[in-house]
Amino acid sequence: MTTAVLSTLIRPLVEPRLPDWVEPLWFMSKEEAVELAPRAEIGWFDFNQPEPMCEVVIAAENLKWLNSIYAGLDFLPLDLLNQRGTIVTNGAGINAITIAEYVVMLMLTHAKGYRDVVRAQDRHEWLLDSPGKRELAGERVLLLGLGAIGRLVKARLEAFDMEVVPVRRSGADGALKPDEWRGKLDTFDWVVLAVPSTPETHHMIGADELAAMKPTAVLVNVARGDVVDQPALVDALEAKSIEAALLDVTDPEPLPEDHPLWSLANAQVTMHLSGRAQTGMFMRSADRFIENLHKWHAGEPVQPQMDLSLGY
Repeated sequence: MTTAVLSTLIRPLVEPRLPDWVEPLWFMSKEEAVELAPRAEIGWFDFNQPEPMCEVVIAAENLKWLNSIYAGLDFLPLDLLNQRGTIVTNGAGINAITIAEYVVMLMLTHAKGYRDVVRAQDRHEWLLDSPGKRELAGERVLLLGLGAIGRLVKARLEAFDMEVVPVRRSGADGALKPDEWRGKLDTFDWVVLAVPSTPETHHMIGADELAAMKPTAVLVNVARGDVVDQPALVDALEAKSIEAALLDVTDPEPLPEDHPLWSLANAQVTMHLSGRAQTGMFMRSADRFIENLHKWHAGEPVQPQMDLSLGY
């Protein structure tokens, strides 16, 4: 028997489908999870906050495979997991559909001034003109990050007749290489960030990159807050050296109540909700977990595996 420690949140979706070689142990709290963790060979320890997940992972000394619904697991003790030889499968791609749709929503909301339309309705005011006249069609998008989310973002924006230029190490198929995009920032109308959080991507958009953008450029971040130098972004928005920033993620999260991003007219903050704007996430994650269980038992690689040395 293989012992698997799993949250009761996903119990209805997986319990009827578990193979008989799995001994499931269910937890309802962090305390229960910490108590059960040392017995786990397979673990699914998701919580809403990073701290309890880290505590349970540290306690899981015999863990061979860690599964998570979350795509970004950079907050976990990855060096420890690597040292233990633990295989980690994350939620890469699970939320890709809804996050890609969120990117389109953010861009259209800005382009059409839709926030002002909603506020006018709240005031019972009949507007005589549109507060936003920007069209997506024909505009150029720099896409940083061509993983599961980036690929879906690219397809959806191209359906709006936008020119989407991704960054790829090979530079193939019209993409820019990692050492090329900074020199071409002034040729793009939108910059969309969909990269993982790693030492390489930390503050990849800083004061120099913001200064190189068009005055009409819009930054869209559905990656992680720390890929942008946030004080530099606030300065750029206050100076109106770029047109706007559409931020699903910030640094830190939650954003402090007195932070200037809340009140800047050219900033949208959507509280890291893009991955939660869906109905199928848990079912897709359960399906993937059950499929991976069969692979695990057969000695086949489980997917998608994180490279713990790279952090994604």
